[in-house]
Parts: sequence; C-alpha cells; structure tokens
Amino acid sequence: MTAARTTSADRPQPGLRERKKIKTRQAIRTATYALIEEQGYDATTVEQIAERAEVSPSTVFRYFPTKEDIVITDEWDPVMLAEVRARPEDESWADTLRHVMRTALDLSLAEEPEVTRLRTRLGVEVPAVRARTMESMAATGRLLREALAERSGLDPDGLELRVFAMSVMGGLMEVSHYWAETGHRDDIRVLVDRALDVLEHGLPAGKP
Repeated sequence: MTAARTTSADRPQPGLRERKKIKTRQAIRTATYALIEEQGYDATTVEQIAERAEVSPSTVFRYFPTKEDIVITDEWDPVMLAEVRARPEDESWADTLRHVMRTALDLSLAEEPEVTRLRTRLGVEVPAVRARTMESMAATGRLLREALAERSGLDPDGLELRVFAMSVMGGLMEVSHYWAETGHRDDIRVLVDRALDVLEHGLPAGKP
C-alpha cells in the first residue's frame, strides 16, 4: 500500500492575512541577511533590521524572539514533513529521507543560494547562532519523529525513534558545518547522501 501523493496544488493555499505575515517575515529576513553581509553579524542590530525592513522593532520581535532566530528560521519544515507523509509506506526510511532532503535543498538552493551559504557560515562562526540552531534542530527532530511514527506505527516518544530522529538531525548539522568549513566547495546534496549512507550502513571500512 502506498500513501497518496500530494502536490503544491493539492495543499491549502494561505489566505490574505497569512500571506501578509509571510511577506513581513521575509522582509525582516532579507533585511537581516543584507545587513550582515554589509557589516557583520555582531554589528547588526534589531533596530537597524527594523529600519531596513520598514517595520518597528516590536514587529521584528513578534516574528522572531531573537536575532539568531531571524538567521536560522526558514520555511522548509512544513515542506519536508509534507514530503515525508506523501512517500510510499513501503519505501525504506533512507530513501524517504534522501528524497525529502533533496527536495528541500533543491528548493532552498534555487530560491536563495547565497542565503543558504551565509546561514551555514554563521552557524560555524557565531556561537549564539550555532547554539540556537541546535535548539531548532531538536524541535525539527520532534516533528520528524511524529511523521515517521505515522508511517512506522512506532511510538513517537519511544527511545528508538528518538535516537533515530536526533541522529538524523545531528548528521545534518555536521553536514552543514562541514560544508561551510570547506568553503561550500562540494555539492551539499552529495554530502547529505554521504551522511545518510553512514546512518544506514555505518562507518566505511578503514585502512587495513
């Protein structure tokens, strides 16, 4: 048995109020990335971000509790979860995750490649961003547990699924760090595939 496939046309489209929220959130993110590129992360203030985005500082904080949240927040979690739920039920978890990650990365790199690179670089260079990223990935891991539990019938709060989901999240964080530390030299999609290979098969054989 396979799960029904969904497309973007099948998914509910946001209403006017939600579209305005998305537009404001995007304006704040765009302003933040531009300022960071111009003057660095530490020199960029919420007041400057608000002025550049043409909103009030209180509006910035209403959408993003901290400056770090502006940097790390994106729109891909709902996309990834929808893709997990749309995959065939008899597909291996590794193939499902490969498909889901490629979908999210293709969208991200197509729409905002420089932002994707900047975010990963800040995750390496700025301790506060790195710490907040870890918290955010823990939350994403909980969402992943729920989606995988729906397919597998396992307890989303059970140890096995918790270990698995956070192993995936930890692996993705290391991919992000490696990609930034090596100057974004490699194709990140290939790096994600390599990370999933490690999770699926274990470490490659070492030298004899």
